[in-house]
This record gives sequence, structure tokens and C-alpha cells, in this order.
Amino acid sequence: MLQSFSMLLTTGSRKSNGVRCTGVLMATLWGLIWLIVTASMPVGHAQEVPAPKGDTNTPITVETDVVSDLAIERRILNIFDEIDHLRLIQVSVDAGVVRLRGTVLTAEAIDEAATLAARVEGVVTVKNELAQATSLSERLTPAWSRFIDRLAQLVALAPLIGVAMVAFLVFVGIGWLLARLSWPWDAMAPNGFVADLYRQILKISFGAAGLVVALDLLGATALLGTMLGAAGIVGLAVGFAVRDTVENYIASIMLSVRQPFRPNDHVAIDAFEGYVIRLTARATILLTFDGNHVRIPNSNVFKGVIINYTLNPERRFSFSLGVNADCSLREALDLVLETLNGLDFTLDDPEPSGWIADIGDSNVVLSFSGWVDQRETSFSKARSESIRLAKRALEAAGFSLPEPAFRLHIDSDTTLHAGSPRTDRRPDRPEPAHPPREDAHVGDASAEVAVVERVEEERARFGQENDLLSSEAPRE
Repeated sequence: MLQSFSMLLTTGSRKSNGVRCTGVLMATLWGLIWLIVTASMPVGHAQEVPAPKGDTNTPITVETDVVSDLAIERRILNIFDEIDHLRLIQVSVDAGVVRLRGTVLTAEAIDEAATLAARVEGVVTVKNELAQATSLSERLTPAWSRFIDRLAQLVALAPLIGVAMVAFLVFVGIGWLLARLSWPWDAMAPNGFVADLYRQILKISFGAAGLVVALDLLGATALLGTMLGAAGIVGLAVGFAVRDTVENYIASIMLSVRQPFRPNDHVAIDAFEGYVIRLTARATILLTFDGNHVRIPNSNVFKGVIINYTLNPERRFSFSLGVNADCSLREALDLVLETLNGLDFTLDDPEPSGWIADIGDSNVVLSFSGWVDQRETSFSKARSESIRLAKRALEAAGFSLPEPAFRLHIDSDTTLHAGSPRTDRRPDRPEPAHPPREDAHVGDASAEVAVVERVEEERARFGQENDLLSSEAPRE
């Protein structure tokens, strides 16, 4: 470049002035190009070596200080010879580039071989040409070898496994013996159902303790965590599948502890009314007044509205009667109250009461109530007799119990209109010559015993083994 530049200058000096200017310009241009090229060239030549793959924090050194392809190849082969599943890999090194050939059993082994080769000092890069073995014999032979090795380990651990099994059985046996004792479980529990629940919890606790001790002897406590995790997932799935059953079971425990009713109690649960036969682990069984068995799931009983008529034997009945609007209402009230007080089945405390409930279109509605003892009196019979005798007393005293009546007005255009209620006492139809007379004798209002006897028979037939109710348990 410098020679060309000097020749241009010499040539330019021999020519004329115009030609000389052109030569100077060309020489200057060549000089600038030369300066740019020389400034961009590096001072020394250096080769950038790519970082080897894998973990380079702790590089594997070779046997000699001089890194050579042969030393790298020997070092990699020595490493692979120490690993069973990498012994058959073929290694070749050329200018620091490692080439791996052959087959291995798993994809993880392919990555492992490349990572180990890349960690050797002096390796520029690794060309991984390994493939996963597909031959049946190549894959079955290692599996059979592993099976034989594990079988040999199992035989060697047989005495320790026997000791672990004995420890587990000892814990299970202790739990079973303690669960068979009557005390203290029967004393702690309000009924046999809860006592059996305590016994089951005790057995499970001792079984779990025995399992932990056995796994600890075998050095397999890590397996316990896996088992607990799997049991938790399975338990969650089973819990969702049998949610109603679990809900009924828990409700049975709560009902047996709280005892909202006892055997033979007259109760109303939601839309069902009858006498309680027994409480099982799944349902409450009632005997209705029609003689039918009703099984109500305990979850519905626990969440439902329960009316226990037996808990308070005193019960009030009520009824209404309509009298003529122009009669003495005070006298009508006093007459009916006197009749109710004279009945044998009505209680004096609380005493019967009466009041004006409403004013109808053609009468005044009077309401009355009285109290009976359900242990001796039938509620429905007492109410029926009270209505009959009150009606008879009013009619005997001259009080009429009118029915709704209307007057019809016929206009000239023969259109019928509904008018106001009739106010005259004139009847629309002739009265009978001899109106029927009510019997003044008080009918039977004694308590029903047929249904109660059926309940006793049912309880005697099935026994109390499956009954969670107890007559001696405290009420809620």
C-alpha cells in the first residue's frame, strides 16, 4: 500500500499541472483507505473458545498439564466406565470436539453423558449422537438384573422385616385389647354408638403408631409421607363420593349425644308426625297415626324443625264458632267458657279462654281455647268434643249459628244483582218441625293407646342393639 502511494506521487510530479492534481488526489484517497484498514485490524490474533456445557464451577481436570485430545478421550472413557449405564458409549475427540456415539436405555442417560463430557477440561463442545435403545433384550436384561438385586436385598432384609412386622402386630394387638374393655369407653360415652366410635379411633391410632414404628425400623419413613399424601387424596375423593353418607353418620352422632327426643315420644319432624320407634346410624324411624313406618334421614332430622309434644304434656286446642251479629256476644262467650270449664278433660290451670276473632258478612266469629294433658287425653278427641258441646250449648240457649246469606234484587230489566247480606230473620226455606237435638253426654276423650302399643311392640321385636336413643340419657 505504501509503495503504490509513493509511485502515485512520483508519477504525479512528472506530468503537467492538471495531471499532477489528479495524481495527488488519487494518492490522498489511497492513503485514507490504508489508514481505515490498518485502524480496524486487531493488534494480535486470539481464538474465542465457547464455554463447555454443564456445570463449570468444579471442572474435571486431566492427568497431565498439557490438554490433548487423547487425554480428554481417556478421561471421559474412565468416567463412563464407572457408571454402569454409560459403559457402552463410544467417545472420540478431535480438536477439543467430543463426539458421543452408541445407545443407552433412557433419555436421562443421554443428557447425563453429554453433561459429564462437557465438564472435562479442554472440551470445546460436545456432539451428542447417542440414541435410546429400542431392542427388547437390551431393555429387559437391565430390568431383570435390577429385579434380582432387589430380591437379594429383600432376602437380606428378611430378619429386619420380620421384626418390623412383629412390632406392628404388637401395637395392633394392644389397641384391640384396649378397645374390648368396657371401661372407660362406656363411662365416657353417652351411648353405645359413641362408645364404639371411641374404640374405632383407638384401634386406628394404635395401627398408625405400629406402622410408623415398622417403617422406622426398615428405614423407610419417607414412604410414610407418600402413603399419607395418597391417603389424603383418596380420602378427599371418597368424601365427595359418599358425602350424604358421611353427613348422616355425623348427624347420627350429634343426635345420639344431644337426644332431642326419646323412644315413644310424640314428635313432628318437618311434615311427618308420629311416635319415635328408634334412632339408627342412618335414619330416625317414626310410626305415624296411620300405622305407617317413616324413615327420615338423620341429616334432615338434625337440620329440620322438631316439635316434641311429649316433652310438655300440656297442650292447647282452639276452635272458632260464628254467631248472629245481633246477639249478645258477652253472653255467648261466657256460655261457651262455662261449658269448657265443666268438661273433665280440660285443665283448670291454664283455664279455657275465649275472644272475638273477627266480624264476617253475616255473623261474628268467636274463638275459644282450652288445655288438655296429652298423657291422659287425646288431643283430637278433646277438641272434637269441645266443638260439639259448645255448639249444643249455644243452640240450646237460643243463639243461632247462621250461614252466609245474600238478598237478590230483580230490576225491571230482569238483571240479577248480588245485594247486601240479608238482615231479616226470615228463613229462605222452612225450618224443620223438630230440629235435631244434640246429646249432652260428654264423649270419650281418653288418650290413644293403640299407636303407643304398636311402638312398644316394634321396640321389643327389634331390640335396643341398633337404637341410639336411651331413656336414661339427659335431654337436650
